Amino acid sequence: MPTILPRRPIRPLFRASRTLLLACALGGAALAQAQLFSKDADWKETEVPPPPAFDQNKLVAIDMPPYMTLKFGIDPGTIKVSDDGVVRYVVVATHKEGGGFNAFYEGLRCATAEYKSYARFNNGSWDLTPAPEWKRLGDRNSTYTKALATQALCRGNAPRASVGEIVRYLRAPVREVE
Repeated sequence: MPTILPRRPIRPLFRASRTLLLACALGGAALAQAQLFSKDADWKETEVPPPPAFDQNKLVAIDMPPYMTLKFGIDPGTIKVSDDGVVRYVVVATHKEGGGFNAFYEGLRCATAEYKSYARFNNGSWDLTPAPEWKRLGDRNSTYTKALATQALCRGNAPRASVGEIVRYLRAPVREVE
């Protein structure tokens, strides 16, 4: 006569294997996230050069929505891509009907979609920002920095290959589907 073994419940084994699988998946995700942030933690901004001179007669317009009351442009001579991956430039804002202007010396970090304002042109000279901080593009009240990033300065999460390429995209912006 065959011996009948008592039935072992399978449910606890199934739960244990499911828990182990979940733990492995979470551990892998945490490791990937840690690697991502540790690479970013190693990044350091290079020394920021002083604000460059700009020429209002050489501004290349940033393509902006028609409802904007300000026009924005960049003097191509002020654009620099540094070894740390930051694109620095002077942007000039003027009212569509003419009048005064504002100029800002800024940096854009394509890898993190962040910008920093280093100085503002006021009464014929630059006023340095006391403690400039990186801010997310999405937090910006104005849309010109995001437009500038997507139209010309960045290629995905990296700056364009050269200043010449940036200027070409400024002059003939390509609107990418988001």
